[in-house]
Amino acid sequence: MRRIEYLLERSMYASRWIMAPIYLGMTLVLMVLAVKFFQELYHFLPQILALPDSEIILKLLTFIDLTLVGNLTVIVMFSGYENFVSRMDIESDTEKLEWLGTHDYGSLKTKVTTSIVAISSIHLLKIFMNINATENDKLLWYVILHLTLVTSAFVMGYLDKITKH
Repeated sequence: MRRIEYLLERSMYASRWIMAPIYLGMTLVLMVLAVKFFQELYHFLPQILALPDSEIILKLLTFIDLTLVGNLTVIVMFSGYENFVSRMDIESDTEKLEWLGTHDYGSLKTKVTTSIVAISSIHLLKIFMNINATENDKLLWYVILHLTLVTSAFVMGYLDKITKH
């Protein structure tokens, strides 16, 4: 019976490596974001002098949005790998991200939720910058969704704080 328990536990523990290719796949997601970013930049630059200020601000918000999603992808990719698969063996002479290895699961959740709220904020700001193009009922749903995300992030942060004490 102890042998079965041992094999079961070892198998379950080894199964964490199933996540490794998924985290590697996040690299492809990052490349897709980079392609989209530079595609947007390619279309934006020739029009920069002809666009009104409000359109420039909307486009800049799109760039910020793509950047925040890229940052979120990197955080999930590295922190998830380190928390759930294996520590990264990065040589001492290689440039290392300062935060690498410092995020536990709780701080990873907090970073992800605050990033999602930031992305939602940028999206909502883009909608408000072009408010005439949005129907009132859709606008209400956007605000409700954003407030739900903000509330969820606050509650998760609060719960994380009280469980640490």
